[in-house]
Amino acid sequence: MDRTQDRGSSLFGLMSSTDPARNVPVTSSSSVLSPYMNFDPSYLTIDAEPQYIMPEGAGQRRGRFEMAFSQIGGSVCVGAGIGGMTGLYNGLRDTKAAQLVGPVRRTQIINFVTKNGASSAQTLGIIALMYSIFGTAVSKARGADDELNTLGAATATGLLFKSTAGFKKCLRGGAIGFGLAAVYCICTSKDRIKRIVGLSY
Repeated sequence: MDRTQDRGSSLFGLMSSTDPARNVPVTSSSSVLSPYMNFDPSYLTIDAEPQYIMPEGAGQRRGRFEMAFSQIGGSVCVGAGIGGMTGLYNGLRDTKAAQLVGPVRRTQIINFVTKNGASSAQTLGIIALMYSIFGTAVSKARGADDELNTLGAATATGLLFKSTAGFKKCLRGGAIGFGLAAVYCICTSKDRIKRIVGLSY
């Protein structure tokens, strides 16, 4: 009988099928244990909280400064979309009332879309920029990032945005900002707010 029949091939050459290293059981009632299973089971413990490798001095979530860029860009895009749809509606209505046809009507509709889209995008972008600046400043000053920062930043944004329209409109803008922020906090942090005010059921 050819002795090579009892030998198996491997990456580094031939290896005998009777080699003890190939016959070590994974689990056994005896003290023999595969070296590949010799590890600390505590490394497989799954914690309830997610674990991330964070840079030194960084928090476990993005701060207001990091989120400011996406908020401002998103607000500009949303404003452009809303303004563009409003301009399209107004352009179709006004050109129909003026009985414009052909290229003249198309040009007027495009003008409506671009003007309204740019105006709305600029307005929402400025509001988002103000909110991000106030939110970042309050967060740095207090050393915390919670719902109070959101309420304060939104109120200050409303006051500043309407500051040139008179005292009453300035207060109205601040109240609108506070109201929108309060609704946002209630919808996104209901359980946290209950713990803060001490409500439970």
